Amino acid sequence: MHYSAEEIARFTQLYSGNIIPLRVVLASFTWVLYDYFNTLEEEVRYIWPQKRSLGKLSYLFIRYYTILLLLFDVVQIHSFAIPGVTSNAVCIAMDPTVRIVGAISLWSIEIIMQVRVYALYGCSRRIAIFNAVVFALSIIAFLVLLVHNTMARAQMIASAIKLPLPGCPAINGGIAWALWLPATGFELLLFAFAVYKSIRSLTYKAKLQEKWTLLGVLIGDNILYFVGITSVLLFNTVMASGASKIIPWFSYGPFHAAMGIMTTHMLMHLRKVSVKNEFFSEILPGDEENGPLESPNFAVPSTAEVSVSRTLARESSQNIAGTSSSADRRVDLDRDLESQVPKIGRTLRRTSG
Repeated sequence: MHYSAEEIARFTQLYSGNIIPLRVVLASFTWVLYDYFNTLEEEVRYIWPQKRSLGKLSYLFIRYYTILLLLFDVVQIHSFAIPGVTSNAVCIAMDPTVRIVGAISLWSIEIIMQVRVYALYGCSRRIAIFNAVVFALSIIAFLVLLVHNTMARAQMIASAIKLPLPGCPAINGGIAWALWLPATGFELLLFAFAVYKSIRSLTYKAKLQEKWTLLGVLIGDNILYFVGITSVLLFNTVMASGASKIIPWFSYGPFHAAMGIMTTHMLMHLRKVSVKNEFFSEILPGDEENGPLESPNFAVPSTAEVSVSRTLARESSQNIAGTSSSADRRVDLDRDLESQVPKIGRTLRRTSG
């Protein structure tokens, strides 16, 4: 059978495009496994001793769902590369499936971020209800776009499905680029809430008695997370637009890995700060001038407390004793923040265990 130069060039482009996900998904899975074993000691020290709580369950779900999600990506992409496995019906069905399992991870993380914003704003029900409504609308918009893209995909890959490609044709286009825009818009909304709170309080740069306040960590981590996840979502939008000359199709492996790693590191950071603050509050009793920004009284098991160096504790005690007044180092916070922090402490106590 004779093929034209145009057909050969198109097949070469499609074949090269299908090879990229096979390699990238392995790198993504390796990244997740490396991060898992690199931080397993911290998980055992800070997470496992916790009582059952929203914070602990959230961390463990995101942590292990991410590993399973990347394992699914590897098995799906590499098994489909076996000749004879794929078909038109299989490729059409798998396309929305991959997006749904990834969206479950994203939606779970967005629920966690809503709880954190809820805590930032003094457990405001109006903020919680508003964010929940917008969140539900973003899910509905995602599902509508997903159905539309699935119905159009059969025609999009019809000319390439019979080619001997390693897997389903890596062809994108149409309005597939819009699939992640609802989630991106919702992330930008939560980001705006975090930025507004940081401007009002400026506590993400403040230290209180040589230790970061939980509120400051909450604001700072939220901002870093929103910048990271929004960048990843925008990357997905360009990748799914079909502009292969700008960003080829990598699969959603890097997206799934980045979401899980960023979120677990964010939750771990808050947990470590809460444990350290609790330890300092126990070795330095009687400091009644800590004010409303003192961390809530988390129940920290002895296995976690051992991790804090006694040398660091003695140095902190000497620094505090050598200062004429702890008020000299205290951050000037506005009255609105002072009235909200006790509520934030209670919320963090429930979520962090």
